[in-house]
Amino acid sequence: MQHLLLKPLLVIFTSASFCWKIFIGKHRILMIIFILRNMGYFSCVSLLLLVCMLPYFIAILLVQLGVVSCNETSRILNKTDCKFYLVASEATKGSGKKSYSALSIPTYSPKSSSGSLATPRTEAEILSSPHVKSFSFNDLKNATRNFRPDSLLGEGGFGYVFKGWIDERSLTAAKPGSGVVIAVKKLKPEGYQGHKEWLTEVTYLGQLRHPNLVKLIGYCSEGDNRLLVYEFMPRGSLENHLFRRGPQPLSWAIRIKVAIGAARGLCFLHDAEEQVIYRDFKASNILLDSEFNAKLSDFGLAKAGPTGDQTHVSTQVMGTQGYAAPEYVATGRLSVKSDVYSFGVVLLELLSGRHAVDKTKVGIEQNLVEWAKPYLGDKRKLFRIMDTKLEGQYPQKAALAAATTALQCLSPEPRLRPRMSEVLATLEEIQLPKSVVRHSHPEHRSATDTVRRSSGRQCRSPLGVTPSASPLPMHRKSPLAR
Repeated sequence: MQHLLLKPLLVIFTSASFCWKIFIGKHRILMIIFILRNMGYFSCVSLLLLVCMLPYFIAILLVQLGVVSCNETSRILNKTDCKFYLVASEATKGSGKKSYSALSIPTYSPKSSSGSLATPRTEAEILSSPHVKSFSFNDLKNATRNFRPDSLLGEGGFGYVFKGWIDERSLTAAKPGSGVVIAVKKLKPEGYQGHKEWLTEVTYLGQLRHPNLVKLIGYCSEGDNRLLVYEFMPRGSLENHLFRRGPQPLSWAIRIKVAIGAARGLCFLHDAEEQVIYRDFKASNILLDSEFNAKLSDFGLAKAGPTGDQTHVSTQVMGTQGYAAPEYVATGRLSVKSDVYSFGVVLLELLSGRHAVDKTKVGIEQNLVEWAKPYLGDKRKLFRIMDTKLEGQYPQKAALAAATTALQCLSPEPRLRPRMSEVLATLEEIQLPKSVVRHSHPEHRSATDTVRRSSGRQCRSPLGVTPSASPLPMHRKSPLAR
């Protein structure tokens, strides 16, 4: 009964404060003169503070009592400055242990294959999800052989990535070479990514399941240790294969297969019942399994999409230079069309074999988009931007169709960019499983041959990975360079 009375009381005091502020706003001068003539200065200030702050004190009290949630109270008060205090109050409520600020993130509902992110949840609810396993720090020490240097796979903004082994059934540490191979990301305190990004990744990858999203097996949150446990991706990142010397160059068929897999991952996120914006689509975040099936990884910057009549969400500009959409960089307005732009950049990287930003180049060639755009719609000039490692071995019509798609994705106007489902349909038409004749350009050797292109529709089970010495590289995560 007491709780039932407290909610109306909060609304009444909030309304009174709101009316008081309106009254002061319209009759500020007359009100101040009246108060100063009839009351002392100290009494005047005390009265104003009391009236303005009373609803907030009541709100914090209600959160502490557990009557209302932080989000509900903030919505009633409609005050961002008040919400800061409410979040702090809710985060420290209960125990005296060191805690992080509360983070409300959408919830997964297995209603459909696309996934649904519906109701806000607390950090405790997120970490108690049945979809991911909670590992102890000792478990992961044993699985990675005490994080030995020879288990190190790579390093990025999050921290270090180690290779480990766990038993397929019990998910306990196993001997090297036995059980399931895993990749363990270990947060470093001074890294770009912090607890908030770690929790965001647990939320999204821990709930959403799709053949083109890397599988999160579990996490560790013990003391100050923050770790994530993933399926191992034997062929590493797309960036490795495109830009680093050593590995055999990717064929045209594999490049299109990778593009299609990545497009399916984005389609899944964009077309979900509760839309998800990936926000950090780039070559280093596209991981490849043993069959070159592409999977999106690193969801630390993922954001819930706009709701209702909204066309975008406003947020701090984060990501990687060269991949972020221009309107997002300029205004902080984020939408699924921002992901479409980033996809266009990666598709251009697949065609050209060049980095989105390359400081070793001169002039306009440092920026891939600016350099390549004039050639993308011209079939007679397209060969000038195509990756020389392909040695002319690609179907000319298919290359032009892919280049035209990339050009559409890179439109400066977000509304003119296609939806990811349209991009996917175009790429699947390019990859139709039929024999095609490859054309060579005068600059390359003259040769024609018939090839069969992989359909790329079959994806392996998330846990069906085999041990491999191929690395799973990690890359820098940072606020977008301005």
